[in-house]
Amino acid sequence: MTAATVESQTVPEPEPEPGAPTLHQPKRALIAIGEVVLVALLVALAVWCWDRGVVHHSYPVPDHPPLESTRFKGNWIGGSVALVTLAGVLLLDAVRQTVLAVRTRGRKQVEEPGV
Repeated sequence: MTAATVESQTVPEPEPEPGAPTLHQPKRALIAIGEVVLVALLVALAVWCWDRGVVHHSYPVPDHPPLESTRFKGNWIGGSVALVTLAGVLLLDAVRQTVLAVRTRGRKQVEEPGV
């Protein structure tokens, strides 16, 4: 029985068509700036929601210091956590958009002469 032989062929990558979308697009920087502004707004909204979700109460007691209690409202705290999570995802996407906007194009590979 003989072993099968496998020929390895290098398939060149096809050239992109003119006008076809590419990864390097400087307009992505504008999208990243918009996302960073949106992240700042979401964080500010999350802080506002968190403040609404924490309520401090003070009950006066004669001849003793007042009783202090804190009440947490889950819907506001949960909304705050969701907003911060969304802001984190948008921040990651802003970093990705920035990298794609500033990344330079690679050099075209020079064909090696056949040996």
